[in-house]
Amino acid sequence: MSEAPRPKAAPPGERLFRLVSLVEGGSWLLLLFVAMPLKYALGRPEAVAVLGRVHGLLFVLFVAALARLAVDGAWGLAKLSRAFAASLVPFGAFWFEWTLRNEARSPPR
Repeated sequence: MSEAPRPKAAPPGERLFRLVSLVEGGSWLLLLFVAMPLKYALGRPEAVAVLGRVHGLLFVLFVAALARLAVDGAWGLAKLSRAFAASLVPFGAFWFEWTLRNEARSPPR
C-alpha cells in the first residue's frame, strides 16, 4: 500500500509571509467595514486615524515579507504579482491563503 503524498515544503519566509498577509488582510477589512463607516456615517474619524496607521504598518511588513520571498527566489514573478494584487482587494488575502493551502496539498509534479 502506498503512502499518501506528503505536502510540499514551504520556501523559507513563506510562513512569515502568510501570517503577515492574513493579519494585514484582516486590518484592511476592519478599516473598510468598521472604521470607514464610523467616520462617514457617525462622524467618528478616530477609528480611521488609528486603524489606518496600523494597516499602513502591516502593509509595509507585508511588502517586506513579499520582497524577502522575491529576493530569495522562492516565488516567481507571476505568484508574487498575484500575492500583491490580492492584497489590494478586500478578502484577497484570504483567497490567496486558500490558494497557497491548496497548492501545498496538491501532489508534487
